Amino acid sequence: MAVVTPITPRTGRNVEAVLLAVAVGLAMGAWALVGLAVDGKLPAGMLGYGGGFGLLVLCLHLVLRWRAPYADPTLLPMATAINGIGLVVIHRLDLAEGRSFSESLASRQIIWTALGIAAAILVVVLLRDHRVLSRYTYVAMVAGLTLLLLPLFPIIGKNINGARIWIGLGPLSFQPGEIAKIALAIFFAGYLVTARDSLSLVGRKFLFIQFPRGRDLGPILVAWAASLGVLVFERDLGTSLLFFGLFVALLYVATERTSWVVVGVALFIGGAFTAWTLFGHVQARVDAWLHPLDPDVYNRAFGSSQQLVQGLFGMASGGLLGTGLGEGRPDIVPYAESDFIVASIGEELGLTGLFALLILYGLIVERGMRTAIGVRDGFGKLLAGGLSFSMALQCFVVAGGVTRVIPLTGLTMPFLAYGGSSLLSNWMIIGLLLRISDSARRPPAEQPPAPPSSDDLTTSMPAAADDEPELDDAVPAPDPSDDETVVVQP
Repeated sequence: MAVVTPITPRTGRNVEAVLLAVAVGLAMGAWALVGLAVDGKLPAGMLGYGGGFGLLVLCLHLVLRWRAPYADPTLLPMATAINGIGLVVIHRLDLAEGRSFSESLASRQIIWTALGIAAAILVVVLLRDHRVLSRYTYVAMVAGLTLLLLPLFPIIGKNINGARIWIGLGPLSFQPGEIAKIALAIFFAGYLVTARDSLSLVGRKFLFIQFPRGRDLGPILVAWAASLGVLVFERDLGTSLLFFGLFVALLYVATERTSWVVVGVALFIGGAFTAWTLFGHVQARVDAWLHPLDPDVYNRAFGSSQQLVQGLFGMASGGLLGTGLGEGRPDIVPYAESDFIVASIGEELGLTGLFALLILYGLIVERGMRTAIGVRDGFGKLLAGGLSFSMALQCFVVAGGVTRVIPLTGLTMPFLAYGGSSLLSNWMIIGLLLRISDSARRPPAEQPPAPPSSDDLTTSMPAAADDEPELDDAVPAPDPSDDETVVVQP
């Protein structure tokens, strides 16, 4: 007779501690190299920056030991490594621009890093069960749309570089769209986990693809119209693309219907062509992408390709291994610390360093998707998958724009680029993924009871109305003739 012996998985917190030490050490070593290359000596504030940064991530690590011991042990170290490299590059650009301590962008970035890690700690501590968020599906919708509309308000809205995506908070500027993507991901996950049965129904078949029924096209048309509204009124191509792409991706994950991807791509192509035809700022982005070396495009007062060309030449000068930290001239590129920080890294760390950075992003996305596969409830699957996909799409759009694969969109690289709103929102995403991964890796015997809700939060994604179990949770029936001991890890 077979015996099923459950095994409690390791928490991985000690592995996380070692990886965090490596990540912080990497950042401090890079900071030292910048000082040696620029001034010929170790930077005076290196220990202060490194110690403060290490203390921040140590606090989050200790909170995970306390509140989420089974959380994924690799997410925090990888986010820490990218954030640390971003601080070093921003500090390097401060030195190149001759900024004083009061004007230093790196000092401001470390403050935003502290606020971001504090936000991640609050997420882990206050959110004991991610399924509670499904109660606030439509509250999240209202919050997300309100945050998207805030820059349009006449008093607090600010127009910077032709895009109205900022609000002014005293001397500070904040981009509410970064927080809106989290709220909208919660709304999309909560809505689709309840509506996926009707959205999975098929209509007519065309070219070997079963398309959805016409009456079910409402949600995707609303998301498409809202994304175009962001593009038209806020002149923000990046947020518009991220918003619509997130909804289509979650719609596919929820229904497993390829036809929704086809419909989404068709709507995107139609919307992109319409925007290129009607809006001058979109035409300028496309012209800079297609004809960057054209003198007329390069010398334009608005929509010039100068930034793109300078970034491309900087990465070309870096070659395979780069010029070395502090040895290049990334400060020639406008907004090298934010929009074009990828080009700055490509110049001084070369193609090798840039690939290593992209691999870190890819691993974060992979661990987020693995969390989505492992978690037992449909809402958690959609939320983890949506947050991971949004980071993947954002990285592709930014890196693709800087390397001239696609037109520039105005988005910035998560954790890497200068900007408080982006840093704050991405640390909150890491906090949510840590919380969901704790639920995914925690043994069933230690799982908290499902919070009371009007929806069935424990329904698995591929399960139908007859409540079939998930493949991840199903244990095959033992063979009575088999006397071996079967060890199954939950």
